[in-house]
Amino acid sequence: MNRVLAVIGGSGIYTIDGLSSVEEVVVDTPFGSPSDAIVRGKLGDATLLFLPRHGRGHRVPPHKINYRANICALKKLGAGQVISLSAVGSMKEDIAPGDVVIVDQYIDLTKRRISTFFDDDVAAHVGFSDPVCSTLAEAAAAAAERAGATLHRGGTYVCMEGPQFSTRAESLLYRSWGVSVIGMTSMPEAKLAREAEMPYATMALATDYDCWHETEEAVSVDSVLSVLRHNAELAKRMVTELAASLPDPAQSPASRALESALITPTESISAEARARLDWLIHPYLEKEHR
Repeated sequence: MNRVLAVIGGSGIYTIDGLSSVEEVVVDTPFGSPSDAIVRGKLGDATLLFLPRHGRGHRVPPHKINYRANICALKKLGAGQVISLSAVGSMKEDIAPGDVVIVDQYIDLTKRRISTFFDDDVAAHVGFSDPVCSTLAEAAAAAAERAGATLHRGGTYVCMEGPQFSTRAESLLYRSWGVSVIGMTSMPEAKLAREAEMPYATMALATDYDCWHETEEAVSVDSVLSVLRHNAELAKRMVTELAASLPDPAQSPASRALESALITPTESISAEARARLDWLIHPYLEKEHR
C-alpha cells in the first residue's frame, strides 16, 4: 500500500509539526515551479509531503497559484493521495467559525486558471461527477473527530476567483444554491488531482460567515486572521490523526481515472507532449506497446 500522503496547506498553515527525518525537496516540473519547496518527512508509519499552496510567508495569491506545478510535483514525489487544508467562509448558520467541513462536491466559478494537464496535443476527459474520494473523506472525517473538531460531513464548496471577497449580492446568490462553504483554492486543484490519479479530499476550516450574514460584521482580514490561528493548530492535529489511519489509495476509483480517459491515439501524441506528460501517462503508453 502507498503510504505517502500529500498535504496542501492553506491560509495560516505553513508547517506541519511532529515530522521526523525532515528534508526540503525542490522539484522541477514541465509547468514551472511549485508554490514552495516541498517538506518531506515521516509522521508515524506514513511519509508526508507538505506544500504550502501560498508559499511560506503567504506570497502567492489564490489566482496566481501554479496549481499544475503543485500537483505534478507531489505526484512525482510519489504521493498516493492528497488532503487539502482550506480556509473557507461559512454559507450556513450551523457552520460556525472554527468548524470543519469535509466537503463532497464543488462548484467551480474560477475564470482565469488552467484546469487541466491535457491542453496541448493530448486530449483526455476524466470522470468528475464525484470529485472527492469517499474513502479518504471518511478517514479525514474520523481523524477530525479524534482531533476534537466540530465536524460537518458532506457539503458543497463554491470556489470563486478572488482575491476579493464576495459582494453581498453574490453571497446571497451562492447561499440560495444550498452551498456549505466558499473559498478560493480548491479549483482547479481537485480537477488536477483527479487527472493525476490521486484521491483527493478537502478539510475545509471555516474562518467566518461570508457577508450574507446580517448579524455579523462583513468579512475582514483581522477577524479572519484570529480564527486562522485556531484553525491552524486544529489542522495539524487532524493531519497527525489521519496519517495514522490512511486508507489504501489503490481502492479509490480516482487511482484509475485515466484508464479510459485518454482520447488521442498513441501514434498521434507528439514527442514534446510525451516528454511533458511522461510522469502521468507513461503507464498507459507502455500498456499499448505490450
